[in-house]
Amino acid sequence: MSENTGERVCFRHELKYQIGYAQYLELRSRLRTVMSADGHTGDDGRYLIRSIYFDNYRDKALREKIDGVSRREKFRIRYYNDDFSYMTLEKKVKDNSLCRKYDADITEEECRRILDGDTQWMRTHPSSLVQEMYGKMRFQMLRPRVVVSYVREPYIYRAGNVRVTFDSDIRTTLYHRSFLEERTRDIGVLDRPGDMVLEVKFDAFLPEVIRCMIQTGGARQQAFSKYQACRRFG
Repeated sequence: MSENTGERVCFRHELKYQIGYAQYLELRSRLRTVMSADGHTGDDGRYLIRSIYFDNYRDKALREKIDGVSRREKFRIRYYNDDFSYMTLEKKVKDNSLCRKYDADITEEECRRILDGDTQWMRTHPSSLVQEMYGKMRFQMLRPRVVVSYVREPYIYRAGNVRVTFDSDIRTTLYHRSFLEERTRDIGVLDRPGDMVLEVKFDAFLPEVIRCMIQTGGARQQAFSKYQACRRFG
């Protein structure tokens, strides 16, 4: 299962809000009147996401986020509901509030080889993204740094290709040698456990009906990085 349909060829707008549980209940109630639940979810309308983020020995991705560099990129390997049978390597490019995502399917075996530092095979991989990752692991010393986990509740609105998600229970692993585990030991990263992150993604425009619902719900836009929040612990 993936929320992506392949390489994104154009930038999308991305807005983020950190909200409390009461705001979540109000906003969800409003949005459900006009938005549809994502068909990839389970019976409860949610799914678990785990991402293994990469950075170099100088913490380039982390420092660029903290310093507010407008154009930056991050690499990660993502899987869903602790199912290792479907994984994606992703590169997310940010340009202020715009984002573009590239992805490539990889196998569990390929993922484990990447995490073990066995990368020579990546040079001739059919995916150009895997080849790019190889170059940056070799010449920029890109390495796995942290696991970011959260529960996502997604909604879609076809006009404007809008996707609204509520991300809760944001957690990270403490330092350990193995990143791909059957049982993950992690801790919450938000100061208030009931808080969550509201993300709004859209193409050229955000329909007024969605914009008004978010504003009426009292959400205040702010920069929030799950990767940065999780790197506080190592």
